[in-house]
Amino acid sequence: MSRIDIDGLSEADLIDLNHRIVERLRFLRQMRAHSTMLEFRIGDRVSFHSEGRPPVIGMLTRYNRKSVTVITDDGQRWNVAPELLRKEGSSGSAARATVTVLPLKRK
Repeated sequence: MSRIDIDGLSEADLIDLNHRIVERLRFLRQMRAHSTMLEFRIGDRVSFHSEGRPPVIGMLTRYNRKSVTVITDDGQRWNVAPELLRKEGSSGSAARATVTVLPLKRK
C-alpha cells in the first residue's frame, strides 16, 4: 500500500480526505454488520445480553441498516447490533413453526 504524504496537502485537501476516510470507515462498518445479519433469518429465535440484566430472548423480526429488531416473548422491542446476537435453541424451524401469520387488510 502506498503511503500518503499529508504534509504537502492544503487544509481544504485535508478536510476532503477526512470526509472520505470517515465515509469509507462507515461503509466498512455497515458491510460488516450486513454480513453478520446474513447469518440470521427473520423469524429466528435469538438471544443477547443486556447490561445488568439476564439474557434477553426473542424473535428476530426486521433487518435495519446497522441493527436488527428483536421482539421478546413479553412484547418488548429491541434494536440490537447483529454482532451481539446468538441463535437460541438447536432448531430454528421448530421455533418458526409456532408463528402464526395473519393477513392484514389495507385501508
